[in-house]
Amino acid sequence: MAQTISGQQATQGPLLSGAQILLECLAREGVDCMFGYPGGVTIPLYDAMYSNPLKHILVRHEQNAAFAAQGYARATGKVGVCCATSGPGATNLVTGLVDAMMDSIPIVALTGQVSTSLIGSDAFQEADTFGITRSATKHNFMVQNVKDLAQVIHEAFYLAASGRPGPVLVDIPKDVFQGHTHYKPVDEIHLPGYKVFSEGHTGQIRRAAQMIWDAKRPYVVGGGGIVLANAAKEFTELVETIDAPTVTTLLGLGGISTGHPNFISMPGMHGSYAANMGLHGCDLIIALGIRFDDRVTGKLAAFAPHAKVIHIDIDPAEISKNRLADLPIVGDLKRVLPKLIREVKDLKATEHGKNYQARVDWWKQIRSWKEEHPLEPKTSTTEIKPQQLMVEIDKISGGEAIVAVDVGQHQMWAAQFINFHHPRLWLCSGGLGSMGFGLPSAMGAQMALPDKLVFAICGDGGFQMSLPELATLVNNGLNVKIIVMNNGYLGMVRQWQELFYNNRLSSVELCSFPDPAMLAGAYGFKGRTVESPLDLPAALKEAVEYNGPYLLNVKVTPNENVFPMVPAGGAHNEMVLGPPKPVSVA
Repeated sequence: MAQTISGQQATQGPLLSGAQILLECLAREGVDCMFGYPGGVTIPLYDAMYSNPLKHILVRHEQNAAFAAQGYARATGKVGVCCATSGPGATNLVTGLVDAMMDSIPIVALTGQVSTSLIGSDAFQEADTFGITRSATKHNFMVQNVKDLAQVIHEAFYLAASGRPGPVLVDIPKDVFQGHTHYKPVDEIHLPGYKVFSEGHTGQIRRAAQMIWDAKRPYVVGGGGIVLANAAKEFTELVETIDAPTVTTLLGLGGISTGHPNFISMPGMHGSYAANMGLHGCDLIIALGIRFDDRVTGKLAAFAPHAKVIHIDIDPAEISKNRLADLPIVGDLKRVLPKLIREVKDLKATEHGKNYQARVDWWKQIRSWKEEHPLEPKTSTTEIKPQQLMVEIDKISGGEAIVAVDVGQHQMWAAQFINFHHPRLWLCSGGLGSMGFGLPSAMGAQMALPDKLVFAICGDGGFQMSLPELATLVNNGLNVKIIVMNNGYLGMVRQWQELFYNNRLSSVELCSFPDPAMLAGAYGFKGRTVESPLDLPAALKEAVEYNGPYLLNVKVTPNENVFPMVPAGGAHNEMVLGPPKPVSVA
């Protein structure tokens, strides 16, 4: 939704400029840092920041300001904030806004706009930010009167964080920054028509509990909504109470510890054999905070053909959007899951035994699938395999580090082989799949949690999209450990060209990569290249122990492909488990 605010009357208070009012509102919202890039119409705001305690992180590109704000939000659960000037500054934020919209990440974007008298005149650096971002945000505002600014800012933060989270943009003309009004703190949010359904329907929750015990082959699927709702504890308790096999989507990783005995792995296009076959064979899916995204379902008509679906989500628009829900529950997982757990426990004494043997057999089948086709990393003594790199990162992380990734092959291998024992450790552009996301999102997470070990795992393509932010790391003392998985290609595109386009490799070879020691050294920190698997553990240890950011360029096998793989348009039981094996001729 979108709306223009104008003309509300402010009550008496101290006389402040719009820029000062904005900073006061940010302080009241608990904002401790903002990622941005100044420009002509935002100079009044930056002038007000000169003597303000708010920490401003000067990025080197506005898109990275949005990604960094996301990293901050994903790692903490708080609303991230980014800022850009009018015209190109605002339009450079759009990719980050769409990314946050797709993954339901709460950020507030503040953009400058030309003065209200110039709007519509094609003034210098004017763009219709309000119109451009309507579909890129959960909500957007244009403030045309300084008297309305405080109300709008607080409404923006409320909208970003409540219900299904998402990005909210506030477009502020220069004369609103410069204008003055009497400021009084906002004590009431007034958003008629905006409803959040949190509690879930009591009767539906009871029915869900009965369906869970009626099922012979139940399967729990947790999505990013588990993490967003801070419901990992409740999610784990439900899984343990019903003792069901459990998977989490790419964005749900960490919603239950990947070391938990009920956790199978990630399902979907590059999910494990056991995870996907479990979806294909189950008779009940307990879907919690998921979208039934095409990368998870594969061929929708063939997805989970034997299963009924309980779907719990805070956004009613997601219920039955892609897969019909036999039992829908709209509500906040943090509030609904405890109620469901109580109902399940109340029924357990009388219902647990009736399908006991069927469930024992179901677990045997799941374990058999895991043993038949495990996710096993390839290793070599002569070259570094990509999977081997992720295993070594996992060893040094211990399931406790924050891992931010770009998009591509390295992202899938990281999801397959790195463990996450808690939520908010895995920072990943899921829905939009934005290259260049890894480094700035790691930057935002490190800013929020300075004492946490933070990795930015990047492909050699995505890293070079965000390379200027090396300066931001150094200038702000952010000790991000950058691990570049360098295979010399845009790897995922190359994989598809090889497998589905007769190996016609077109515009995917990255012919050069900067010397990491010279590149990092130019910014004042350390970097190196590692090519031997024997040197990899020590190189990672050195990167982690180094006091500052570190750039480790890891040369891996160039032509390795990610498997398993469900081909686009294929069903889960049509997985390709590995490269074709050569036929021996007698």
